[in-house]
Amino acid sequence: MQTADSLFSKAFKGSLQERATGGRVKLIELASRKIAKWRDATNRLLWRMQRLEGRTSDQLRPVTFELGIAPHASGSVLVAMGNTRVICGVMIEEGVPRWMKEQGVTGGWLTAEYSMLPYSTQSRKPRDISKGRLDGRSSEIQRLIGRSLRAVVDLEKLGPRTMWIDCDVLQADGGTRTAAITGASLAVAVACRKLADEKKLAVPPIRKLVAAVSAGVLDGTPVLDLDYEEDKAVTVDFNLVATEDGEFVELQGSGEETTFASDQLDEMLVLCKKGIAELIAAQRAVLARLMVQPA
Repeated sequence: MQTADSLFSKAFKGSLQERATGGRVKLIELASRKIAKWRDATNRLLWRMQRLEGRTSDQLRPVTFELGIAPHASGSVLVAMGNTRVICGVMIEEGVPRWMKEQGVTGGWLTAEYSMLPYSTQSRKPRDISKGRLDGRSSEIQRLIGRSLRAVVDLEKLGPRTMWIDCDVLQADGGTRTAAITGASLAVAVACRKLADEKKLAVPPIRKLVAAVSAGVLDGTPVLDLDYEEDKAVTVDFNLVATEDGEFVELQGSGEETTFASDQLDEMLVLCKKGIAELIAAQRAVLARLMVQPA
């Protein structure tokens, strides 16, 4: 029969073992957390130093604008952001949609169409007309383009005219919607100046420039201007449309099977505002060379 002393001794030893085991577990958990923090910090540092294209986390892809790409358009631009290339053309028709006449809406109208050409992606993308309808993504993007440009064009000054913006993607490598908005802004500025030069309007109806850029959270690090490979890998996808004076037109953000914190949102906003300022500066440089300045 076990004595009271032997029972107490076993219980005491068991308690010590439990404490030792619990201590080891806590040490392991603490070490794991420290390793995870170190890994995240290292990833952030590495992404700041170099991305797949050699860019830092706050760096745009190379941006170019080629004007006059479509001679029959009132304004046209081939915009390239990295390997993404979009033709943006603007044509102006006399007259407005019937709904404006029926509802007694004065001024003019601006609308946009967006499409990805069949050879813009690695595998052929069928034209929407072959399916008999516009796909949901294209419909969403062209509405976004229209909203973005209507925010900076004075439709009353435009008069009873319809401004059509056509954005056709030649090559897609991420950020086609943001490139389309940025290129369309420049094409609209040229078209509006042409209206004034032809004495159809006293002053160009564009009030200010607008641009758009993407961002995302990649391996825990917010990065600017995603290419296709990065866009596939991000856990958070974010787009910002803003004017040259820093006012927002639209923000789009979503987690990809995850959530994101307010500090990550703040970091992406800072990145996007920096990117948009650089894009606007590039637009202004092109307009200055042409002596075309929006009123």
